[in-house]
Amino acid sequence: MDNLKKTALHKRHLEAGAHMSPFGGFDMPIEYAGIVPEHEAVRTRVGAFDVSHMGEVFVEGPEATRFVNYIFTNDVESLAVGRIAYGMMLHPDGGTVDDLLVYRMGVNTYLLVINASNIQKDVAWIMTHAQAFSVRAVNCSDDWAEIALQGPDAEATMLGVLGIDGSGIPFYGFKEMGGLIVSRTGYTGEDGFEIYASPERIDTMWQQLMDAGVQPCGLGCRDTLRFEAGLPLYGDELSDEITPVEAGLGMFVKLDKSDFIGRDAIARQKSDGVTRKIVGLEIEGPAIARHGYEVLDTDGNVVGTVTTGYRSISLGRNLAMALVDSTVAALDTPLQVRVRRKVFPARVIKKRFYTPNYKK
Repeated sequence: MDNLKKTALHKRHLEAGAHMSPFGGFDMPIEYAGIVPEHEAVRTRVGAFDVSHMGEVFVEGPEATRFVNYIFTNDVESLAVGRIAYGMMLHPDGGTVDDLLVYRMGVNTYLLVINASNIQKDVAWIMTHAQAFSVRAVNCSDDWAEIALQGPDAEATMLGVLGIDGSGIPFYGFKEMGGLIVSRTGYTGEDGFEIYASPERIDTMWQQLMDAGVQPCGLGCRDTLRFEAGLPLYGDELSDEITPVEAGLGMFVKLDKSDFIGRDAIARQKSDGVTRKIVGLEIEGPAIARHGYEVLDTDGNVVGTVTTGYRSISLGRNLAMALVDSTVAALDTPLQVRVRRKVFPARVIKKRFYTPNYKK
């Protein structure tokens, strides 16, 4: 426990009685009032998340655009200043180093927001490849903290409580405001904002939100919310061994741009197809499928594994995402899931279970 990192808000979480647990090398809040009420707060009102564990790497220099395009699957050359692109860094074989957000801060300046569990790996990957380019890459993860405000009331809450006007920020856009970076992406299926600032300012803003009665939310409902919206979590739906095409995220890999790491492997997969895919499952009966549970065909043969599974809080159905053989990935294909010693019927459905309410 002593070797776990702590965010700037760690003391606040303990004071609030949050249930804490290790995640990505950090001691993070899993829940406060409970996963269900926190989930429902985000779906119906607003919730505040401490996401200061995320990593921030700034890249700048005359070859910054060429470099980021080389390590990133999406195309940043056409990305306007003030906009954000989602994509991946890949191994040469197409496996995913990490999925990330790239903020274009200026003509030759970018912010790469990476997953907490991959900070050390990602920074090493970025620094190694940066040596061949005229760029400067700096890991600033310890200098920034971050709050995510998520839910239909996020914009009004941010203005009313923090005095930050996000009305002019488009979806997948951001603004710099007096030492803050305020973006609008979200990871919940609802409208929402991310506020990056110094740890001291984030601590002050968090307490302002708590004093105003905003529901603090832990990583438990962050996972149930993103799951319902069909969004991947690195380590579950993406990994060093799972490619974006297998995960159904091929749209974020642009083959018509300049060369990038993993391009040839992804081009082959897009051309030839893949042998396995991430799909959605609906499970009959009371069973809740968890990560790693076996997926079977109707003859009892193992054809895949569950990557994430819950009883959907918003929909009241037992759902899962699973990596299965492509031969059984078509919609409405009957399958089975082994939950402990029992086998339950399931069928393939679209993996976006909940219709997102992003502000377009």
